[in-house]
Parts: sequence; C-alpha cells; structure tokens
Amino acid sequence: MDTLGGDVVQEIRFARSADGVGIAYAVHGSGPPLLLDACWLSHLQFDWESPVWRHYLTDLGEVATVIRYDERGHGLSDRHVTDHSLEARVGDLEAVVEDAGFDRFALLATAQGGPVAIEYAARHPERLTRLVFYGSYSGAEAAATPEELELLAAFEALIRVGWARPTSEFRRVFSSMMIPGGTEEQMRWIDDLQQRACDTETAVISRAQRQVADSTWRLPRIDLPTLVIHSRGDQMNEFHHARHLAAGIRGARLVALESNNHIVLADEPAWQVFLSEVTDFLEPDRRPSDAADTADPDVAALITPRELDILRLAAAGRDNEAIAAELFLSVRTVERHLQNAYAKLGLSGRSARTAAVARLLSHS
Repeated sequence: MDTLGGDVVQEIRFARSADGVGIAYAVHGSGPPLLLDACWLSHLQFDWESPVWRHYLTDLGEVATVIRYDERGHGLSDRHVTDHSLEARVGDLEAVVEDAGFDRFALLATAQGGPVAIEYAARHPERLTRLVFYGSYSGAEAAATPEELELLAAFEALIRVGWARPTSEFRRVFSSMMIPGGTEEQMRWIDDLQQRACDTETAVISRAQRQVADSTWRLPRIDLPTLVIHSRGDQMNEFHHARHLAAGIRGARLVALESNNHIVLADEPAWQVFLSEVTDFLEPDRRPSDAADTADPDVAALITPRELDILRLAAAGRDNEAIAAELFLSVRTVERHLQNAYAKLGLSGRSARTAAVARLLSHS
C-alpha cells in the first residue's frame, strides 16, 4: 500500500490474465466504483508524480473508488509480452475485474481502450452500471481519414528510430500532439513517461496490434447509459471518432470539450467540465452515507470512508450479502473491509462486528 501525499492511499495488486500474464492494478479513492480501461501511457506509481496525470487521479478519487491498471507489457505489469490482441486485452480487463471484487461498476475507456471496453460491455452487460469514453474510439481505423492512416504509419517509423534514444526529439512528436497546450515541464514529463511505460519493441508490437482492434460492429448491441467526452481539437484521436461512437450507441450523450489537448490539463476550463460531467454521470451509482454524521469521531479517524460505509450498513442490520449488493461490491470485498476495520479498532473474535457497530454509534 502506498501513501501518496496528504491522505491519498493507493493499494497496488496483481491479477493473472487468462494466458498467465500478470496485470498490475491499483485502487484508491472513495465512492461508486469506476474502472479505468487501460491506456498505454501509464505507470501506476510514476503517474502520481505527474503534472499531466495527477489531477485525474486526485480529483476522480474524490468522487469514486478508482480502479486502474497498467496494460500488458507496460508499467508495473509483466513486460516483454508479444500478444496485444483485442482478445488478450479483454482478458486482462476481465482478470482485473474478478480480482478487484466489484460485482458492478462504471467503466471509463480512455484513448485506445475503447474497443476493449465495448467488447467487455457486449459480453458482460450485467457487470456494468454505465459506460464513459474519453478521447477514444471504437477502432483506430474506423472512420479514419486517409491522412490519419498515413500518420499512423509514420508513427511506427518514429517509434523504431527514436523511442530508446536518451534525448527526446522523436518522443516529443507524440508529446506535442497529446498536449499541444502543455508547458515545457509537462512535455518533458510525457517524454519520460513514454520510456518508463514500455520499451521500444513493446511500443511497436502493441501499437500495431491495437491499430487493427475494431469493435465497431458491437456498438448497436450496447444498451447502457453512455457518455462520450472528447476534446474538439484532439490531434491524437480526432473529434469525428467521438461522433462515430455517440451515433453508434443508442442513447449515448456527446460532450465536446473546448480544448486542443488529448489529455486535458488541470488549469484548463475544460477540466472542470470533464470532472463535472463524470461526477454527475456517476451520481445514480452513489449511495448516500450518513456514517460521518453518526460515527464516533475516534472511529471515523481510524478507518477508511469505504469501511465506514460498510459498518453503517451493518449497523442498520444488513448482512454481508445485502451490503455487497447496495455498494456494488462482492461479498469477499465486504468481508475484507470489515476485517480491516476490526483490526484497526483493536477488535477480534465473534463479537467483533457487534463491538464495531456499538463504537460506531456510541455518540449518536
């Protein structure tokens, strides 16, 4: 478990995909579960130091329990992987879902995570409460213009030539397209993150296999509340991909961000629009908690907000299955949270639940 400054705590775990590849994932925050479909430009630990990514993690963690993972071959997940097919990547998402223990959750697909999220939603609609796409697409080549296809081919050449170089001239091409409005510090951070995320061979192989992943044919079969958010001036994935997604999914709502950045930055007005839209969209998944108002202050200081929510429901007479259903968790996860709470409160044995509830309500 990592403490990341302030009261932010991130728990890193590992799931095993169907083909044996180890997938690193992390959980932080409090609120309804929100799983971030993997983006290749990630590193579960390094992202927290980032002037480009950190506001996503801190702000989303204020409104949701955020589950995110490093794509196979990237970040803290197993390296030197050659199979980056759509089927393998869907298997990674399935493995993270099962290991994390959330029965139902919202899924947010970023960038090239779109085809994976669509395929997962088509196979497991009962697991999802809602679906969000951010700067994404149903397929990299779906509705792509001739100019975009030429650019995709040029990118591969740039990766082969410049990815591993100690200087960042070639990687800067990608950085400047992702955050054209970024500062020099932010550009350098993206330059460095590219190398930290994966090696040259993985960058080439994974990109080539992602380009042919296409779940467009699944779009009419998606029957979930869906939000599509995209920057109007996105140079990595142009805005027409968002229109294509929103038009293909029945009832989907499209929100255009007034930004040229693929990764909207913290000081942009568009960031507050993004955060507000996602927060409002997740609201139906939220369960009101009056635990902070009814708990002994000493108890509230010792346990996490999630543990507080679970103890509140236990105090209301819910058994573990009912608590799991109300909070969209698995029974196993509820049990783990309760055991953690008991340990922090110095309780054990058969009377631990009764004693914890008594302490929770002792000042009411």
